[in-house]
Amino acid sequence: MDLLTLRELWAQTTELLGARHEARWLCAVATGLDGDEFDRTLDEPVTDRMVAHLDSMLTRYRAGEPLQYVLGKWAFRYLDLLVDHRVLIPRPETELVAGAAIELARNVAAPRYVADLGTGSGAIGLSMAVELPLAGTTVWMTDASADALAVARANLAGIGRPAQNVMIAAGEWFAALPADRLFDVIVSNPPYVAEGSALLEASVGDWEPAVALFAGPDGLDDIRHLVSAAPDHLVEGGWLVLEIGADQGDQTRALLEQAGFTAVEIRRDLAGHDRIAVAQSTRVSPPPS
Repeated sequence: MDLLTLRELWAQTTELLGARHEARWLCAVATGLDGDEFDRTLDEPVTDRMVAHLDSMLTRYRAGEPLQYVLGKWAFRYLDLLVDHRVLIPRPETELVAGAAIELARNVAAPRYVADLGTGSGAIGLSMAVELPLAGTTVWMTDASADALAVARANLAGIGRPAQNVMIAAGEWFAALPADRLFDVIVSNPPYVAEGSALLEASVGDWEPAVALFAGPDGLDDIRHLVSAAPDHLVEGGWLVLEIGADQGDQTRALLEQAGFTAVEIRRDLAGHDRIAVAQSTRVSPPPS
């Protein structure tokens, strides 16, 4: 009996799903082959174990589980991140948030101190560690979820030398940061979905961690806290960068201005929705004790 080749397995999976790229990603993970190696071995036979792994993944995917969780990994900027049900799925909108924070931090002379609060998988904080200069950069990554920090630590292990610049701490928002340190840039993708929101896709609400999604009746509870407390943790002229909901631009701008921030800017994502709040602190914070 002829053995099933990788090319045939990919073709069968594509026919089943009606999606060639998704089929390739699933076949790549199931076989442990990716990139050029995948292409070079298209006419090689696959093993029963590989087929069984793919069948298990397809069962999960066809039952509605997000592809990223089924694959167990997802690309974010220059990183390939471990992701599972313990953390939010990294999204293109958040890549823009990370890019905004990185650009602001690049303009700060060394030593520069940056913090990613509510880091989840570590997507933003690890991107800063990888893309900012190795010399003179310290990145703090925090989360209140022990599960999320376990994922972030696993991803930290995969970034090589920049990992030496990263500090990971457990705790609620600013409480996890050292009391004797002010930061040049603080960035966060906090929960910002209103409880009961009709805007939330069912697949997100069904599969992704609720603690990382919902923030009170209007979705602004955590944003209010971050805005009000950030000036005490920023150097004079330091920057706060937040991911926000598509309908929260005006409200977030008002919160930032009321808190004394200047240079307030609400930036849009690739779909034209309000998504990133950027603001500069002018408060002279008390020196660390």
